[in-house]
Amino acid sequence: QFVESGGGTVEIGGSLRLSCRASGFTVRSRSIDWFRQAPGKGPEWVSGIVAGSGGTTYGSFVKGRFALSRDYANNSLYLQLNNLKPEDTGLYYCRSGQERGSGTQVTVSA
Repeated sequence: QFVESGGGTVEIGGSLRLSCRASGFTVRSRSIDWFRQAPGKGPEWVSGIVAGSGGTTYGSFVKGRFALSRDYANNSLYLQLNNLKPEDTGLYYCRSGQERGSGTQVTVSA
């Protein structure tokens, strides 16, 4: 199970840190991805972290603005969002296999 938090409304260029708390397994044991979905659009992959090694990858649109990390003590993932743009607006959620959270809303106001 995943529970996301940390979303909100920010101005262009602002920052947010999203959290994804896992339960029922350790975040080290699974590869986990962040997705986002804007109103009226399909899901878009944002970033992923590999089980074990913790290697991270990002969508091409990220261009160095986001950073994904793991916190073993809190069994959580953090997605740091910097230099936000209006097109980053959407519902952000964690997913591993067929399991996903309900998400946290990010709104970037123009």
